[in-house]
Amino acid sequence: MTSEVNAFELEQVSVQYRSVTALDDVSLRIAPGEQVALVGPSGAGKTTLLRLLNGSARPTCGRVLVQENDTRQLSTSNLRRLRSRIGFVHQDLSLVPNLRVIQNIVSGGLGRATLLHSLRMMLVPSRAEVRRAYDLLVRVGIEEKLYQRTDRLSGGQQQRVAIARALYQQPTSLLADEPVSSVDPARARSSVKLLTDISREDGLTLCMSLHNLNLARDFFPRLVGMRDGKIVFDRSAEDLEDDEFQRLYQLTDDELLDDTVGV
Repeated sequence: MTSEVNAFELEQVSVQYRSVTALDDVSLRIAPGEQVALVGPSGAGKTTLLRLLNGSARPTCGRVLVQENDTRQLSTSNLRRLRSRIGFVHQDLSLVPNLRVIQNIVSGGLGRATLLHSLRMMLVPSRAEVRRAYDLLVRVGIEEKLYQRTDRLSGGQQQRVAIARALYQQPTSLLADEPVSSVDPARARSSVKLLTDISREDGLTLCMSLHNLNLARDFFPRLVGMRDGKIVFDRSAEDLEDDEFQRLYQLTDDELLDDTVGV
């Protein structure tokens, strides 16, 4: 009997940016279809870990495997092909504000398109591409915004455009980096629920970084706590004690001193 291939696997991975260690000897396995929340304070290494998972960052040492593909060993074209199967919702959403919603959504398909096809998609989407974009907007609840300029939408609506763009890729996995940091609590809860529902319905692997501990606990069965580039805990949400969360965010004496400098 063969074991199931992991969607993502990190083996003793470290990432060094000059004198800064962003990740320090991290090992992690995420199974296909699993839903995982990365929690921890700013600077814990959550964003770096997500960038490793989609191949936009490379480890200084150790191995990153995406569906058994070692990202350091892939050619540029093969890495691009691999990344086209991983949807990513960025913290800043990375939408083009002066383009219409449909153009931002179909841009999710550029990773698999030739240059000529990409230009045609952005300028004159086909009927099938328009239909796909519309159906995704129906799914995220803003289908009436299909032809509206993106910069005229609310923050919550732009967030849903970013989700629709990621889904347009027809991904096998979804990554989200603090996707609800700029919206109010009610919209944040709605967006996290939407992403976890879509992941469950489509069988997509979902890995999301969150600052909101209540959202992480309420919607994710598995929580990975990070601090100072290390994994502090990795367990089910129901088994995690309140004091473990509190220790994760507790400032050290040095950090408290840094916060008072200049006050």
